[in-house]
Amino acid sequence: MAEKLRLLEDKERKKNWKRWGPYLSERQWGTVREDYSPDGNCWEYLSHEESRSRAYRWGEDGLLGICDRQCRLCFSVALWNGKDPILKERLFGLTGPEGNHGEDVKENYYYLDSSPTHSYMKMLYKYPQSEYPYADLVHTNRNRGLHVAEYELEDTGAFNDSKYWDVMVEYAKNDPQDILCKVTVSNRGPETAEIHVLPTLWYRNTWIWGCTHEGCTVKPSITKVNEKKVTCKHQTLDKMEWSFEDVPNQPEPKLLFTENETNTKMLFNIDHYTKYTKDAFHRYIVKGETDAVAASNKGTKVAAHYKLTVPAGESVVLHSRLVESATATNPLQGKTNDDVIKKRILETDDYYKSKFPQVKGECMNILRQACAGLLWSKQFYHYIVNDWLKGDADQVPPPESRLQGRNKDWIHLFNRDVISMPDKWEYPWYASWDLAFHMIPFCKIDPEFAKSQLLLFLREWYMAPSGQIPAYEFAFNDVNPPVHAWSVYRVYKLTAPKGQRDQLFLARCFQKLILNFTWWVNRKDPEGKNVFSGGFLGLDNIGVFDRSKPLPTGGHLEQADGTAWMAFFCVVMLDMALELAMHDASYEDMASKFFEHFIMIVDAMNAAGNGEGLWDEEEGFYYDVLRFRDSSQPLRVRSMVGLIPLYACLVLDGENTHQLPGFKKRTEWFLTNRKDLQSRITFMTEEVSSDGKPSRILLAIPTLAQLKCLLKYLLDENEFLSPYGIRSLSK
Repeated sequence: MAEKLRLLEDKERKKNWKRWGPYLSERQWGTVREDYSPDGNCWEYLSHEESRSRAYRWGEDGLLGICDRQCRLCFSVALWNGKDPILKERLFGLTGPEGNHGEDVKENYYYLDSSPTHSYMKMLYKYPQSEYPYADLVHTNRNRGLHVAEYELEDTGAFNDSKYWDVMVEYAKNDPQDILCKVTVSNRGPETAEIHVLPTLWYRNTWIWGCTHEGCTVKPSITKVNEKKVTCKHQTLDKMEWSFEDVPNQPEPKLLFTENETNTKMLFNIDHYTKYTKDAFHRYIVKGETDAVAASNKGTKVAAHYKLTVPAGESVVLHSRLVESATATNPLQGKTNDDVIKKRILETDDYYKSKFPQVKGECMNILRQACAGLLWSKQFYHYIVNDWLKGDADQVPPPESRLQGRNKDWIHLFNRDVISMPDKWEYPWYASWDLAFHMIPFCKIDPEFAKSQLLLFLREWYMAPSGQIPAYEFAFNDVNPPVHAWSVYRVYKLTAPKGQRDQLFLARCFQKLILNFTWWVNRKDPEGKNVFSGGFLGLDNIGVFDRSKPLPTGGHLEQADGTAWMAFFCVVMLDMALELAMHDASYEDMASKFFEHFIMIVDAMNAAGNGEGLWDEEEGFYYDVLRFRDSSQPLRVRSMVGLIPLYACLVLDGENTHQLPGFKKRTEWFLTNRKDLQSRITFMTEEVSSDGKPSRILLAIPTLAQLKCLLKYLLDENEFLSPYGIRSLSK
């Protein structure tokens, strides 16, 4: 099967099928990486309004775009409907302070398809034919309260009478370094309309900063060959050629050139070495500044400017090709661009049918689009904290306050990778615990990518020397639930049948996860009592006060969810250690360690009386406890915090533990000699079966009596149970 072969060739590094992909961000402006302000206000430092005129330091963004895995050469589509005040080169949305529910993209776009190697991709963008209501969206949303629905693009009337364009982009790889692009522009309105379409190619600016770290280069070049072709030369990327075609019965496209440089004259009234800047195409097309583009027919940014007139209900197709120069003269083996695209579509169909044979019809369409959402949300992410804090040699020095500000403790962090994002506009930065969940469905469609992502966050240039896993760029020190180990073990099991699983992957992860576990124990158990804090732990606004900030009351907070998550971490590490011990007896000791640590955490949680423990005997629920030197106060708010203890459970298979004599001996000793724990620990042993097979053992946090109390709340429609699932906060 073609796509499986491509995945194998990529894994074995025979062919670099994943070099090019949807790795171009949809929003680079307004990110922490681009923020050099004294107060850390990233939304205001580099805004959407400035983004078209200002070169980015750490990445790029675009519309319907792709780039190579290091974001050196980028391709996207720009649009103008003849009415907008700006050229549409990137998606628009509201900043955190502007939106009545925080940051929010205000566009209609859809990821429709992708193969795992991105040998075929499809995406749709809907562009109004009337003037895009930028000011209306900002003003109306800013003046709405928290309890009012968001004001969306559809609410403005922008799509009334179907007066909009469907802009569909498809990419197909003829070879790893030969990418075909098809842009289909469809007039959905009732009348003939005009649209400007600019397929655009440019280099990320890696030359102007005076930086010396990996990825900084001399200035590349894009040069005209003829009216339909350019060549692209870069210090660390193969020489490439980009060509495009005429459209029948439409004006010939015109090549436009400029530099991917900041318009310092406009923004700061400072002269630059060149007058050709990043915003040149906007100024040329929208403002009519004919001298904005370079007459020399070379630069670091180029576009083919199509001016199309499309009758109502009809479509126009634009074809282009980005290919390594060494093979650019090779024809497509007698095929047209459409032939290659159709072939890749069929191969993608075959791949998904083989992976999900039980899924048919409309359900397969839904699944394909869900997979496309995962695959299109890969993004090149670049952030070197040490260089970011100190600033670049050839730029204005950043304020001294930065050295004591955000992420100052993460100077080891060197991120320059393609990473699965929560969302490439609203969250164009990784969130490590989100990523752990992403990898569960990801491993079904691309197992190697899932494993490589989980390993990546445990490497020395991500994980802190202390063992902490970075959270997200707004605050790498924030604490998320420790689900990385769970994701590792699930991916390990899901990616191969028993007996064929990747033991090396599991062992590599396990070693680093021990460091992360130790970090939790050393940093989040302040009293050494096996009761943990942690902060917000993924439950925004769930507590009486902000659990990530110093307590207004003094003392410290013992968290039911933080402690339960650590018990969960324990049983996952125990399960992993037992699996590894089946092949390497040295892991038996680690299995015993995590078994006993789990018992100690559960004992601490369930201790009742004398102000200890997190279980409230009177109400039959787990609560956070505010702990002072001489007293304590349970915070009796019934929320998801008190249900998380249900997560931490494990069934030990008697047949497996019977093969591990060291672990078996230690557990039997515990059962015999720690009877004092029995009233507070769920350690349920199954009767030995009639055929003599060893019994199974259930480990869990709540005892049977406690479980009944929790389920009474959980299944009560006046408490947690709702028609849509479990409420985060009891009714």
